[in-house]
Amino acid sequence: MINSYLSRRTFLKASLLGALVLGSGRTGFAQHLVEQKHPSSTLSLYNVHTDERLTANYRTPEGNYDLEALNSINWILRCHYTNEVTDMDIRVLEFLNMVDNRLGGDNEIHIISGYRSPEYNQLLRRESSGVAKSSLHIEGKAIDIYIPSVKLSKVRRTALALRQGGVGYYPETGFIHIDSGKLRTW
Repeated sequence: MINSYLSRRTFLKASLLGALVLGSGRTGFAQHLVEQKHPSSTLSLYNVHTDERLTANYRTPEGNYDLEALNSINWILRCHYTNEVTDMDIRVLEFLNMVDNRLGGDNEIHIISGYRSPEYNQLLRRESSGVAKSSLHIEGKAIDIYIPSVKLSKVRRTALALRQGGVGYYPETGFIHIDSGKLRTW
């Protein structure tokens, strides 16, 4: 069941992003939205842990956000370990959408990890040395993905070329990490 509760936090995030898109002080991703020839905002997601699929159009061509669609995306990106949901950072969703669009659009994006509860992140840290203590996943600012129809190295190159945030490459486990944090790569 998808949580249809429209939180104040989601509303404020969407309003702030809308103001950035329309205002003169555009950020890099907001500028990209304005310049896009086909401002598609449809994401097709598949959560590999919960076996759930979602196709959601979360933004109109005019730049308005559909809060119900954002809540549906938040649900599919929830912590699969605890079922906790958070409001994902709109910037990481826009980054993900840009990657998809640059790769032709309409790709089913497989989600390895979206939001992680602090409890789940701690568990992963005990099992692996590669998990950050203050991971951006805990803040809803990171997503680990792969796209079965696209080579992982191509997804990585595409994400890096967009220069929107962090991009991690994990070819041995078959996914890339994108986030809305500082521009960096590993």
